[in-house]
Amino acid sequence: MVKKKIENRYHTARQVILVDSFMGKLIRFGGICVVAIVFSIFIFIFFQTLPLFQKPEISEDIVIDLPAGEYELVGLDEWSELPFVLDRKGNFRFVDLEHNIGNISNFSLADGDTFSTINYNQNRQELICGTNDGAVKIVKLNYDEQFDNNIRKLSVKPKVDSNYQIGRQGFPIHMIEYGDSGKNKFIAAMQEIDGQQEVSAISLSQKKTLFGAGKISIRNRYKFNDQIDGTPDKIRINSQGDILVITTLSGDVYYFKINPNSCDLMQVFQPFQDLSNSEIDSINFLFGGVSLVFTSKTGENRIYSLLVPEFESSRIFYHTKSLNSLSDRFQFYAQSLRNKLFLLGTKNYISLRYATTEEIRWESQVNYQIKDAKISAKYDKILVLDDSNKLRILTLSDPHPEASFQAYFSKIWYEGASFPKYEWQSTGGTDEYEPKMSMIPLICGTLKGTFYAMIFASPIALLAAIYTSQFLSFRYRAIIKPTMEIMASLPSVVLGFLAALWLAPVFEKNIIFLFLTMIILPVSTLLFAWVWSLLPTSLTKNCHIGYEYLILFFVIFAGGVLSWYISPIVESSFFSVRNPGTNETAANFTLWYSQNSGVPFEQRNAILVGFIMGFAVIPIIFSISEDALTNVPKNLTSASMALGASRWQTCFNIVIPTASAGIFSGLIIGFGRAIGETMIVLMATGNTPVMNFDMFSGMRTLSANIAVELPEAPYKGTLYRTLFFSAMILFIFTFILNTIAEVLRQYLRKKYKTI
Repeated sequence: MVKKKIENRYHTARQVILVDSFMGKLIRFGGICVVAIVFSIFIFIFFQTLPLFQKPEISEDIVIDLPAGEYELVGLDEWSELPFVLDRKGNFRFVDLEHNIGNISNFSLADGDTFSTINYNQNRQELICGTNDGAVKIVKLNYDEQFDNNIRKLSVKPKVDSNYQIGRQGFPIHMIEYGDSGKNKFIAAMQEIDGQQEVSAISLSQKKTLFGAGKISIRNRYKFNDQIDGTPDKIRINSQGDILVITTLSGDVYYFKINPNSCDLMQVFQPFQDLSNSEIDSINFLFGGVSLVFTSKTGENRIYSLLVPEFESSRIFYHTKSLNSLSDRFQFYAQSLRNKLFLLGTKNYISLRYATTEEIRWESQVNYQIKDAKISAKYDKILVLDDSNKLRILTLSDPHPEASFQAYFSKIWYEGASFPKYEWQSTGGTDEYEPKMSMIPLICGTLKGTFYAMIFASPIALLAAIYTSQFLSFRYRAIIKPTMEIMASLPSVVLGFLAALWLAPVFEKNIIFLFLTMIILPVSTLLFAWVWSLLPTSLTKNCHIGYEYLILFFVIFAGGVLSWYISPIVESSFFSVRNPGTNETAANFTLWYSQNSGVPFEQRNAILVGFIMGFAVIPIIFSISEDALTNVPKNLTSASMALGASRWQTCFNIVIPTASAGIFSGLIIGFGRAIGETMIVLMATGNTPVMNFDMFSGMRTLSANIAVELPEAPYKGTLYRTLFFSAMILFIFTFILNTIAEVLRQYLRKKYKTI
């Protein structure tokens, strides 16, 4: 009988060991799967962001031999299917790249006409031609799509659209510029008359009626030599036709603002004043028409942009960028029609540059002499015309030129800004918009929201956990603990909704009451505890241990009532503002704060986010900390109290150090919950990516930015991948934080395990 019992116990123990071994392996396998899944998510995000930092890929795919001729420029259509070269006699050579690469068709604007200068507007597909007798011809390239047996074919019929006499008749025009905003048009030309360079211009107007565009008429004529000190050298007009720039041989730049009925001189400056040779080799407008790209005789490349300097009221050109110098004299310039990229080069050197970040995207030394080059409208091809009458087609692959570590983490001097700054604004209202994708405002917003949430939630959650586990009676603890855990299940979208529509206006009207409550309630509670400790035992013995909070309810209620009644007195005494119109004063904290701090008071601010996000964080910190405090062995607390220590001494000297690892884990998990929160910060803040830690201003966090921007992000576009990059930053940040937290937790666990 005894032997049988021993055998049964042996088999039972063996089964338990086997079950424990199986469960251990199962738990280990589950842990490995979790780590593998997290690692797989990181790998997926990483490969989504990797293309952002790849360099452009450019290859020469097609080389076309052109007929003999003295070609001046190269141009191409919107689809890059029918490029052309043009000589000064007005002879076109169109090359069909889509259907028959070897097919070259000829077209002449006028038999026997010779143009003294030709300017090509790629954006408007127009040619502005200056003649030998001082006239200007505007030639429109009329592209037409036709379908033959479901095969799309592109044809072009150049046509002289307008003809104007602009300068002095009988003298050739050797430089011509044209700007067109639709309603107002402006043409400027330069002629050599009796050995002197003269700059003339005409402004045109075109009225639009219900029947379409009306007739174009000359509105005004202008002469500029009287306003220029020196010999004019180059002229430029932006695409909108509202800026005229004239340079001189001595290196001066004259900026004229073109108005409907006037052309006013706004500024005179020297872009290379600091150099020994201040002469300007080239000047061109960047895409958008508010920035000028300069090169000097010695190869320096600088960008000047229109902006309003501090303490000024009007826009002027200001030096904002300096890019790498060219090794030789300037030969050609081409701007992208999609972004702030431009092509710059010498006779045998090509450089693709991004103006926003001052980055050289790609550069190459070639073994031929370049006469002209253009970037396709879709930014997928580069056309190069060399001096041996060869047209070279370069395939360009650069899908994310706006993305770089400098764009994400450095201060950038954006167009129109008065100084370099960190800024996030991914989209704009026009194609000329310059994307601003700095991660710094989003990181600051994330830290700001987390800081105010934790500074509100941590003291409440930790003190509540200490009181519940060590001082509250077991009867009420059984109610409080599940209630707090249920609070963790509150949907964050509901909390954000309540914060945005209900709590924000309440906070704005009662902000002084809120701050007084945060001061009066803790002070009154501590004061009551001190008075309670001084009372004789005969008065306090009737209050059973763990029921003291019932008396505290009355203290808290009285503190709240006191705060409510004295808040109007405090606001009128310290936060009154004077109305300049009526000379009357009124108590208004929000206006007082805006006037005295210079920062506007926003209804949806960091304090509101910290308060409402605290309700999402408090249950997590409370639950984990309370479990850690409760699980401290009872023999430690009993021994401490048996030696004469009070409950407070036992709690702070024995219980809290022993449970410090668990408490720290609760804080870190709560921190991770706050830093990754999306819906509350999305709804309860103004979603403005600002760079400050002001408690009365809004913010935009990394997670909220993903939620806001993702619906508008084109698939696999720059913004789409940038949002993945911000997710990777959030992932790495939380990973590093959790790693540090685990190291500290193990240290605390090891340090206090012997208590």
